[in-house]
Amino acid sequence: MLYKKGIFLNNIKLKGNENKISEAAMALNLLRHFHFIPSEFQTCNILQIVKWKLFPCKNLNKILVPRCGQILSTGCLKLCHQWVPHQGFHGVSRDPSGSTSRAIFLHRDAGDNIEVDNKQEQFCEEKFLKYLNNSKTAKQIFKLLKSSKSITDTMAASALLKISQVEKEGNSLRNLATLLENETVKALCFQFEQEAQRLSTTALVTALYACVQLYVDPKSTLMMKLLSESQERLGKSQMLIKDLCLLGKALLDLEGQGCGTLQQVMEQVQGQRIDKWTSEELTMVYNLLEAGVGGGRNYQELLNKMNAYSLHLASRLTHKAKSDILNAMVVLKQAQAIPLVISLCKHSVRHVPHFSDQELILVLNALMCFGLSDRFFIDALERNIPQKAFVMQPEAISKVMQYCKQQRILSPPIFDAVAESFVYNSDNFTTKEIALQIMPFGSLNYIPPNAGQLFRKIENLLWGRFSQFQPQTLLSLLHSCILIGRFPVNFVSKIFSPYFLQLLEAQGNGLDQFVLAQLTQLFLTMKLECQMYEGPSLPPKYRVKSFCTAGHSVESLVDEYLSGKVKNALTELLGARNYFASRVLTPYGYTLDVEIKLDEEGYVLPASWRDDVFKRIALCIDDQRRFSINSQNLLGKEAIKQRQLQLLGYNVVQIPFYQFDKLQTPEEMVEYLHKKIFPHSYRLAW
Repeated sequence: MLYKKGIFLNNIKLKGNENKISEAAMALNLLRHFHFIPSEFQTCNILQIVKWKLFPCKNLNKILVPRCGQILSTGCLKLCHQWVPHQGFHGVSRDPSGSTSRAIFLHRDAGDNIEVDNKQEQFCEEKFLKYLNNSKTAKQIFKLLKSSKSITDTMAASALLKISQVEKEGNSLRNLATLLENETVKALCFQFEQEAQRLSTTALVTALYACVQLYVDPKSTLMMKLLSESQERLGKSQMLIKDLCLLGKALLDLEGQGCGTLQQVMEQVQGQRIDKWTSEELTMVYNLLEAGVGGGRNYQELLNKMNAYSLHLASRLTHKAKSDILNAMVVLKQAQAIPLVISLCKHSVRHVPHFSDQELILVLNALMCFGLSDRFFIDALERNIPQKAFVMQPEAISKVMQYCKQQRILSPPIFDAVAESFVYNSDNFTTKEIALQIMPFGSLNYIPPNAGQLFRKIENLLWGRFSQFQPQTLLSLLHSCILIGRFPVNFVSKIFSPYFLQLLEAQGNGLDQFVLAQLTQLFLTMKLECQMYEGPSLPPKYRVKSFCTAGHSVESLVDEYLSGKVKNALTELLGARNYFASRVLTPYGYTLDVEIKLDEEGYVLPASWRDDVFKRIALCIDDQRRFSINSQNLLGKEAIKQRQLQLLGYNVVQIPFYQFDKLQTPEEMVEYLHKKIFPHSYRLAW
């Protein structure tokens, strides 16, 4: 019995709905007035007093939850500056695996009702998880925890995992030491340590995986308890697919692929019916396999079944599921699953406006890996990228431009938007992002409307950050500029310096034929198009004799089929095959598709003729591969070749596929070549 100056708290009757709240409130005010209640309890309300009366406890600390993040010996969590009664776990329910789900009161009044309705609890959890998924920083998550009236163990574990995700930076965590010393994180970990056996299975494995991501000591009591309890429940086959996947990823990070428990996890995954999985569960298994479990094609049979089921679900998958599965196709090298990749690409078109930057990166990376291009997907990019270019992550814009470059997609709406955003945002880009966004302009031979601003910005960036660029990246950036007639005269002397050439030689594969071809073409450009350049020359040992190299090349080989048709018609036009030569290597490194020699009077000379050649005609037989897709815009490497051949004295005649393929008969082809090569001469009939 509590009393002071005639105030008897036990005289207050608390029976169901007949509670005399007004009498209790009056008694509470009197107790405060006479300073009977300690100062830390002065802000308690009447409902808390009612709950203390209803649920007395011998140890007062067990029913009080401090609210500032401090961990007491009882494992309670301090979330505010008030003290409130703590009811511990409540509303116990069973999940299909037989484990329990409990709500933990973390602040304020812990609810006005003692019993919590299951539907209301489920609604609160769904709402909490929705806000949690939208949180971008740990500070937002801490605020969410403090603002929630009660949280379940699953909510607490999910919050801890989300903290590790939002604080991740590359392969590490930002401010890891500070994060682990945070009172809320410590309190959550303490609660999981104390209640490991009573946690739901989902909360258990989520908490374990979160602790792994937070680099908690594997030998700590917390980790040992969570891991031991997880292994025990795994042995009882009590886990759902989601739980198995989280446990598998935790074990993979802790012990690697050789972990025996991990093999047990995969056995249980394989033992379940795939056609019963939800799209979320399917995606989680893909993520587990690509995390390292599926290395060495150990589970190809499982993957084949999953790929077939994913193809069936493709139209109904969420945009996140589509991006995750496409990424799994790349990581797991599922080249035989091209139909699935094509289907996911087709059904991703409507999701382009909703893809996050990271999801878009994964989708584009998969399309690049499998060499796929879809007109409708490109149209969707053209509609959305210009609207988002100024706010997209530099990595995402770089991937868009990289995809366009690889697939030869010249999209003026995308390129113009990227050029504009580059001028204003590129100060914060990495050197690699700068190069990836600029090189496609040269490769696809496109000059944006703001070219003056764009190249002034590039020059300023080079002046300020020249030494930060990787040598090959810098060379590729400058080489792409000369393809569209933008000459980096101020920086070529540094490129041709012995120091830079040594750096090139020491990096990666060293001075391979492609790098040497780029250097040689840069040198040739300075000689032909920048005669004001007076800096050092490229040493002869770094020059190549031919720009045609195996694999990647600075000029394209001629298409045999188109070339064959042109040469047949040309033989008919000139009267004999010996009046022209094909695949002629010039002294300047370029290879001519066809060369025709004329004397001073305009007569055609035999191909073997060496003396008194007055004019040389270079035929460029340009097939589809020398143009951007679905356009008549010549690629940069072909444009610079034709431009420089003209400067070298050749009469360049272009034979594009989109003109020649329209000709139906041999007579039309011969007539076409006559008009193109000898526009002012009368054709003789042989």
